[in-house]
Amino acid sequence: MNNPHRYLAFDFGAESGRALLGTFDGEKIDLQEVHRFANRPVSLPIGDDQSTLHWNILQLWAEIKTGLTIAARDSVPIAGIGIDTWGVDFGLLDRNGTLIANPVHYRDARTDGMMEVVFRQVSRADVFEQTGIQFMQLNTLYQLMALVSQKSPLLDVAQTFLTIPDLFNFWLTGEKVSEFSIATTTQMYDPRQRAWATPMLQKLGIPTHILPQIIASGTRIGHLTASLAQETGIGEIPVVAPVCHDTGSAVAAVPAERENFVWLSSGTWSIMGVEVAEPVINQQALAFNLTNEGGIDGTFRLCKNVTGLWLLQECLRTWAQAGNSYTYAEAGQLAAAAQPLRSLVDPDYAEFLKPGDMPARIRAFCQRTDQPILERPDEIIRCVLESLALKYRMVLESLELTLGYSLGPIHIVGGGSQNVLLNQFTANATKRQVITGPVEATATGNILVQALGLGDLSSLAEGRELVKRSTERGIYEPSGEAAWDDAYALMRRLSNGR
Repeated sequence: MNNPHRYLAFDFGAESGRALLGTFDGEKIDLQEVHRFANRPVSLPIGDDQSTLHWNILQLWAEIKTGLTIAARDSVPIAGIGIDTWGVDFGLLDRNGTLIANPVHYRDARTDGMMEVVFRQVSRADVFEQTGIQFMQLNTLYQLMALVSQKSPLLDVAQTFLTIPDLFNFWLTGEKVSEFSIATTTQMYDPRQRAWATPMLQKLGIPTHILPQIIASGTRIGHLTASLAQETGIGEIPVVAPVCHDTGSAVAAVPAERENFVWLSSGTWSIMGVEVAEPVINQQALAFNLTNEGGIDGTFRLCKNVTGLWLLQECLRTWAQAGNSYTYAEAGQLAAAAQPLRSLVDPDYAEFLKPGDMPARIRAFCQRTDQPILERPDEIIRCVLESLALKYRMVLESLELTLGYSLGPIHIVGGGSQNVLLNQFTANATKRQVITGPVEATATGNILVQALGLGDLSSLAEGRELVKRSTERGIYEPSGEAAWDDAYALMRRLSNGR
């Protein structure tokens, strides 16, 4: 390629966001971070000592404009812009296109009990049959059900529903559409019909007229609005919908060398799965609470969410508030020296979902399950990492039983792939080779799909080969199988007993 192409990727995670420039010269992708910012939720009082946890959406929009402005300072042209974020959360617009409320954070308590409210009208089995999505109370379906149950006036005013990346894309271009992968995270999309699950939603009283048109990943949505192009100085650049769900973008960048590989996107959430051409919706998938989320080229990601490094992040935050701050590297060093496999927790235990004193909650879990109570940071950190690795083994087994065949090596991507101890624990627990990298998988996948959408790449296979040439990868081989087998038996009891 004589003239390298550059793409601007905005990647939003649960803790922070970045704007990265990706340069593609036909042989490699080079990433350059141009802007990084915090993503901190805000709690607002609603009376009677209650509050609602919101995303600071206006601050995040301001950060997007800052990223555009910084990127514009370089005279090299930018071929496209793409945004990926977490799933399930959304904004509602009125008839004038005005946001009518601050989007609520998925960890807010408003969805408490909403799954049961839904199941009284549409059975759990029917919800899965129509959506193929794993049951988590934070899903969009239960957030909207909370508004229906409260008879919220927001639903009387709302004319358009947009997930978070769709909302940002609307503000960038003026186009109200929903990208395929992010639409599937809502548990309101029928993957067989390739459309919103309208009959189910109507039965639940959720308005369907607010749901926008769904577009394929890689679609060119439009150009930056003239006013935004002028304000930031970047020009009227094409805006492409990558795989707008951050996990989907990360999986697009997995540099796999063989079929039937397992991918693990490791971060605040751990999401583990495989790529399939069609959704897998059957009794076994329902029993294992697996999910079918949209991916690149209309594929699906048969996978499962596990509460990931959130537990460690909350522990570190709690200790820092008490005056004992640790970096992630220091946390790993502490855990490496601690006694192995002393106590375990189920990472998906409901009490671990919301922010709070995580070390105290872990101690309480150990006490409730008659295990040694962990007091020191080193043993708590090791407990978290070992428990995650063993939970990954549970997910791996459920995937293999559902698919009916063995799966290959595990590719770990994302920020969590830098956690050397967790990578080794994962190899030990699963008895599989673990291959790590790229760390910046989400932004890399975002850029690959932009290049595909704009015709600068011919296929996903070409893009993954490009990632392979651009990325240093780590290899971890399993060891100590007997001890991990004993620990796995305990993890199964802990998970089944919650």
